[in-house]
Amino acid sequence: MNTQNVTDSLNTPILTLSGVSKSYGNAKEVLSNLNMTFPRGKVVGLLGPNGCGKTTLIKLICGLHQPTSGTIILNGIPVGPESKAFISYLPERTYLPNDISVSGLMSLFLDFFADFDAVRAENLLTAMGIDLNARIKTLSKGTKEKIQLIMTMSRRSPLYILDEPIAGVDPAARDFILDTIFSNKPPESTIILSTHLIYDIEPVLDDVIFLGRNGVILGGSAKELREHYGKNIDQLFREVYRV
Repeated sequence: MNTQNVTDSLNTPILTLSGVSKSYGNAKEVLSNLNMTFPRGKVVGLLGPNGCGKTTLIKLICGLHQPTSGTIILNGIPVGPESKAFISYLPERTYLPNDISVSGLMSLFLDFFADFDAVRAENLLTAMGIDLNARIKTLSKGTKEKIQLIMTMSRRSPLYILDEPIAGVDPAARDFILDTIFSNKPPESTIILSTHLIYDIEPVLDDVIFLGRNGVILGGSAKELREHYGKNIDQLFREVYRV
């Protein structure tokens, strides 16, 4: 094995955006000239108020939308059909099919994703007390969201994108869910986490990005930002956006 090639691969950013803009029809740009680099192995908080373009950015990275201009490179290749294999994406809304059992859902993931770890998924589902024989349509909204998160984190992907992963669950379950996210993350993988519940997820963030329509308002190491401004990330968020 060429150890130099392995080191170079780990040092290469998992994701790079260069001059990325997005507008819809004749409407005003949602995102304008974004230039961003995401290193490997980090947990990055993608933060900003409603309407700042977080969901649009996520959809661009996932290849669900196309940028009006600019380029997005994911794991060394332009975002497109091939790059989707490198992303495990948890959307904000539940997408699970109703007429299937939990174990049937696991079978679907095994068929669709070569990196899906069924043993990991089963262990997590059991730890959450979720019946593998239960049909999705019989489960509560909160349980469905937990299942969706477990399916997402049971893939072994270079990049995980989680859009509001703890917004729909009760506070008592948040610690377990956050532990599920971060104890199952491969060390070299990156997590981009979009959320409004900054206080809850701040302890696990390595980097943060405060996003605005015209680009990144503020970003960098969470630790360095706290030290520089003398505020925690939640307080800094409120100051930046005047919440």
